[in-house]
Amino acid sequence: MPTPDKLATDAAVAIMLADGFEEVEALAVADVLYRAGVRSDLISVTDARHVTSSHGIRVVADLMLEDVDLSTYALLFLPGGLPGTTNLKATPAIQAEVLRRSDAREPIAAICAAPSILAELGVLDGRHATANPAFIQAIAAGGAIAHENPVVVDEFITTSRGAGTALELGLEIVRQLLGDDEVEEISRGVVLTR
Repeated sequence: MPTPDKLATDAAVAIMLADGFEEVEALAVADVLYRAGVRSDLISVTDARHVTSSHGIRVVADLMLEDVDLSTYALLFLPGGLPGTTNLKATPAIQAEVLRRSDAREPIAAICAAPSILAELGVLDGRHATANPAFIQAIAAGGAIAHENPVVVDEFITTSRGAGTALELGLEIVRQLLGDDEVEEISRGVVLTR
């Protein structure tokens, strides 16, 4: 993702891409962040910078996982999609970073099926969260207090339902990094009526 010409913050977001990711979830959030002046890096967890989405769309990642230090990002974002979620979950560096961030209480966002990764790692135990309807039982089984809201924030963990809620998730991340005024400006810019 190109770095915005005018950065509104030094904070950056790591958007993790595995083969089979849901492109709307990843790229809608990246678009909202770009509009807000927040750098977001598309990071491939595969062995190539070209990552294929769940609908066969090839996206060129900015960086490879082995070339970054995920702890330097303000927020780690896990898009959903299948088998993208399964592929992210099978990546040891993702598991380690989610657990490190949970221990350090550093921001994590996940959408669609991806909150199930957090649940399986025990990160959602006793926390309010949401996920794709097909994964609500999975997060509840992992100890989450499951909701059907489009976006749920519980301290440093933000979860969302799916492709249809990706803009709202992106705006929530903007709210966390830049505040309400920027959210209102971006909402007007993308003609999001609420």
